[in-house]
Amino acid sequence: MNGAVPLPVPSLRWVLLIFALPLAAFFLRLGGAPLFDVDEGAFSEATREMFERGEFLSTYLNGEPRFDKPILIYWLQALGYLLFGTSEWAFRLPSALAAACWSYASWAFARERFGANTALAALAIAATALGPFAIGRAATADALLNLLIKGPIAVLVPGAVTLLYCATRGEWKLWARTVFDPAGLAILAVLVVPWYTAALIIHGQAFIDGFIFKHNVGRFTTTLEGHAGSLFYYVLAVPLLLLPWTGPLLASLRHARADWATGARRFLWLWAAFVVVFFSLSGTKLPHYALYGATPLFLLIAAHRNTLQRAWLHLLAPTAFLLLLPLLPLVFHQLSTGSAGNAYYRAQLSLALGEAGVVYYLVTLAALALWLVLALRWKAAAWLKLTAAAAIQVVTLALVVVPWIGAVLQGPVKEAGLMARVLDEPVVAWRFTAPSFSVYREAVTRDRPPEAGELALTRVDRVPADGYETLYSKGGVALVRRQPE
Repeated sequence: MNGAVPLPVPSLRWVLLIFALPLAAFFLRLGGAPLFDVDEGAFSEATREMFERGEFLSTYLNGEPRFDKPILIYWLQALGYLLFGTSEWAFRLPSALAAACWSYASWAFARERFGANTALAALAIAATALGPFAIGRAATADALLNLLIKGPIAVLVPGAVTLLYCATRGEWKLWARTVFDPAGLAILAVLVVPWYTAALIIHGQAFIDGFIFKHNVGRFTTTLEGHAGSLFYYVLAVPLLLLPWTGPLLASLRHARADWATGARRFLWLWAAFVVVFFSLSGTKLPHYALYGATPLFLLIAAHRNTLQRAWLHLLAPTAFLLLLPLLPLVFHQLSTGSAGNAYYRAQLSLALGEAGVVYYLVTLAALALWLVLALRWKAAAWLKLTAAAAIQVVTLALVVVPWIGAVLQGPVKEAGLMARVLDEPVVAWRFTAPSFSVYREAVTRDRPPEAGELALTRVDRVPADGYETLYSKGGVALVRRQPE
C-alpha cells in the first residue's frame, strides 16, 4: 500500500485476541458504574416511564414529553428493562451491542476493500478508541446512531458525502439515481413514516417544535444547554476521541493527497472531513458528534499502519494516558480544593481519594507497568504495540477507572435514590437536575420547590440554613425534608 512493505501476518492468537476486543471493551463490567447524569439518567428514566405510563410510542421524562431522539433506542432499552429490570447493565446493553456490531461492521467493510490484515487492524481501532469505548458503554442513543446512521443525520451525512464524492468524479447522474432510487425511498418511508406520524398525532406541533426544530435544526443554528465551542473544537476533540491511536491518525494525514487517487480512500477522507467541518459550524458542540466521521478514520489509520515512522512517537499517547490513571484520584482531589468551576462538582470530586481503594491503584499501576515492559522490550510492529496498549487501556478503564469515576460523580445520587425508594414518599427535584435519581427511586420526580413535609433532592450548597431536615448528604448531594411551618 502506497509502496510500503507489508508486515508479517499476525498469528492466530493475535487474530482471536483482536476479535475478542469488542467483547472486552463494551461488555466487561458494563454495569459497574452508576448511571451518569444527565444523559444516561434521562434516557433510562424515559424508558422506565414508558412502562409506568403504558405508552410506548412516545417518551416522557419525569412526566414531561421528551423529544431528544428517535424511538428505536428507547424500544431497545425497554427490552433490556423488561428482561433484566432496573439495572445499569440492562439500560446500557443496547449500546454495547451496537458498538460491538459497529466494530465488526468496520472489519467486514475493510476486509472486502482493503484485505484481511487491514480489516483486522480496523477492528482493533474501532473497538478500543476512547470515543467508541465511551458511547458504547453509555445508556444513550449515540452508539446506535453510529451503527445505523439513523434519524435526520441518516439523510444528511450519507447524502452530503456521496454528493461530494460523486462531484469530484463528475458522476452526478450516478448520485441522483442512487439517492432517489424508488426502492430505497420506499424502505426509508416504511422505516420512518409510521413513528413520525404517530408522534405527530400524539403531540402535534409540540413534536415538530421539540424534535425537528429544537433537537435537530436548533442544535446546528444555536447553542443548546451551554454546549458551545470554537471553530477548532473538533480539531482538538478528534485526536482525543481516537486515543491511543492519535499518533497514527496524525501520520495518516500525510497520505491524504496520494489517497485522493484511490476511490475508496477518497470517499473515506471526504466522509471524515465533511463531518468535522459540518459540526465545526454547528452552534452546539459535543465531542461525540465527531464520531459520525470516525469510522472512515479507523479504516484510514488501519490502511496506513505499515508506514508508521519513529514508532516511539506513536507510543507517547498511550504511555501518557496510562500514566495519568493512577494519578487521577489525586488530580480530582486537588481540583476539589480550589475555587474554580462548579461548587457541586468540587463537592463531588472531594470523594475521589476515599472512593479509590487499594484495588484501583494496584490495577492502574499494573497496567502501566505491563505497558512499559511491552513498549520497551517487545519486538513487534508499532501497530501491534498500539493494539496491546489499546487493549490494556480499555480493560483498565472498564475494570476500575469507570466504576471509580461513577462512584465519585454519581454514587451519592444513586444512594439518595435508593434511600428515597425505601422511604416511599413523594419527592421533588429542587434546583437540581439528576434524572438517574428517578430511575433508582423508580418513580417520577417533579421539578419544583418542596411543600411543607415533602422530601426534595437538591445540592448541599442550596439547602437553606433553617426549615429543612437533612436525611442524606454526601459530596454535593442532599436529600432533605421541608419542615412544617
